[in-house]
Amino acid sequence: MSDRVRLLCLRHGESENVTAGAAGALPLATLTARGRLQAAEAARLMSGEGATRIYASTAVRARQTADIMARALGVEVVPLEDLAEVHVGRAEGAVDPATRARAAAVLRSWIVDGDLGEAVADGEDGHAVTARIVGALTSIAAGHAGGTVAVVGHVASLTTGLSALCGPGLKAWGAPLPHAVPFPVEYDGRSWRCPSWPSPTAAHEVTGAAGS
Repeated sequence: MSDRVRLLCLRHGESENVTAGAAGALPLATLTARGRLQAAEAARLMSGEGATRIYASTAVRARQTADIMARALGVEVVPLEDLAEVHVGRAEGAVDPATRARAAAVLRSWIVDGDLGEAVADGEDGHAVTARIVGALTSIAAGHAGGTVAVVGHVASLTTGLSALCGPGLKAWGAPLPHAVPFPVEYDGRSWRCPSWPSPTAAHEVTGAAGS
């Protein structure tokens, strides 16, 4: 059997914190009606891809996305706390322009400049976020040699972790992950590969197939 593992990664569906423009991990934020439809469409796109399990952030919006997908695909959901969104400390839930601008600047420093020492307020720095996301994805891959699983995460933390593993860099920065669009990440037992990165304008126009 091949050691190659496919992780069909995706951001959760549209959620209340996103429509409110609120910063931070916000674990209790729920999906919007549109987000639920997006999750169902993600499951349709993944039908036939052979995913045997869905790993999801413990945030409500990620669990809701995963649960909708799991019912359609007939698979189990495994919650993983390490897949959570970036924590921003005392700025959690802030909607002011200054906090949003700071969050964008910090994320750019991590992904484009490779400066992981920056943080929003007293929240996590890039080293902490990278360590937990890379650790989670590595652990998932180790348990599914030769298989395919789905991973439901968040825009900032998932992009940061995958940038460390695959190096999307500027490509990822110019194309923030759209809601509930699965894309492949591959691990061959030695190295990681991100063969594609979904465009924000291509929501639900891609399949979960490797290299699509």
